[in-house]
Amino acid sequence: MSETATLSETPVAYVRKTPAQALPPPASLVGVLGWMRQNLFSSPANSVLTIVTALFAAWAIPGFISFLLTDAVWTGADREACVAKNGVLPGACWAFVSDRLSFFIYGFYPIEQRWRVDLFFVLGAIGVAWMLWQKAPRRDIGFFYFILVLPIVSFILLRGWDLIGLTPVDTARWGGLMVTLVVAGVGIVASLPLGILLALGRRSKLPVVKFLSVMFIEFVRGVPLITVLFMANTMLPLFLPDNITVDKLLRALVGIGLFASAYMAEVVRAGLQALPKGQYEGAMAMGLGYWQMMRLIILPQALKITIPNIVNTYIGLFKDTSLLLIVGIFDFLKAIETARVDPQWAAPTTSATGYAFAAIVYFIFCYGMALYARSMERRLSVGDKR
Repeated sequence: MSETATLSETPVAYVRKTPAQALPPPASLVGVLGWMRQNLFSSPANSVLTIVTALFAAWAIPGFISFLLTDAVWTGADREACVAKNGVLPGACWAFVSDRLSFFIYGFYPIEQRWRVDLFFVLGAIGVAWMLWQKAPRRDIGFFYFILVLPIVSFILLRGWDLIGLTPVDTARWGGLMVTLVVAGVGIVASLPLGILLALGRRSKLPVVKFLSVMFIEFVRGVPLITVLFMANTMLPLFLPDNITVDKLLRALVGIGLFASAYMAEVVRAGLQALPKGQYEGAMAMGLGYWQMMRLIILPQALKITIPNIVNTYIGLFKDTSLLLIVGIFDFLKAIETARVDPQWAAPTTSATGYAFAAIVYFIFCYGMALYARSMERRLSVGDKR
């Protein structure tokens, strides 16, 4: 056999001693172009939908900008500032909003006592920030403050107490954004613990507890919120003695709290069912009791899974507070409804401006809740990424 043939049959391996230089990804997959390709033009159907949406936005957005900003009326003392001039109708009458802003916030609350409402807003903001800021010191104290101290102090501030020199203010004079935040706050705070108890009751092995939980959840979820409010506002006094009266706002608070807790119970139950059976078996193998297992192992994971649904329920609850005006409670939307029919500001664009302002306020609160929920979900899902 020749030397040439021997060399040709010998296997040869080429080993790189230094790593190859990494090549950049294709330009069509990174940056703005890559994002558009992945999110807007990932398929023919998405491409058509993107184009249609862009055309609609190009048609609608300039009109909104013109009405809300460029053609809007920003100053004025009465309707004359917002009526048509030379046959041209102006845009949004923000002078009306500026003039009635305090009414939108406080309603008929006495002017000389509105510092109490301002203090309530400050205390509420402190409680929310203390609870939501992950790096806040002593969040255990913050939880105690938010759940127990804040409601008691807020009630004394807003309702008044002669013993400490605060003039009593009947809830019939409460109104505006203050009432919306009070009702939404009570509903949000009460719905989660009640919903957890109802969800655990629905999964209970005790027949009576399970039956009562199922009946309550299905009954409440089977009727619209406006029916619950009418029952709490109109029918409840019929079942009480003549010498006993329940405050109208308190009736609404109870109705909304129970209504939201029924929906929250189903959200929590979905999270409980999503956990694998091994989590329960592992907790029991460690010798944990039922409540220890739920508090330390099961509920934290279930609530983590259902964060989007929990926040969605909260957002829906905050928007549903607008139904209070139907039962005669003077909430934020009712304040706008009352102000827009004031003859002093009876202009063609007053109503549209009031509703636009209400939409902006509701959007700010709801989007803020959704934004925080997304950040919380990302933070809690870090350990699940592979």
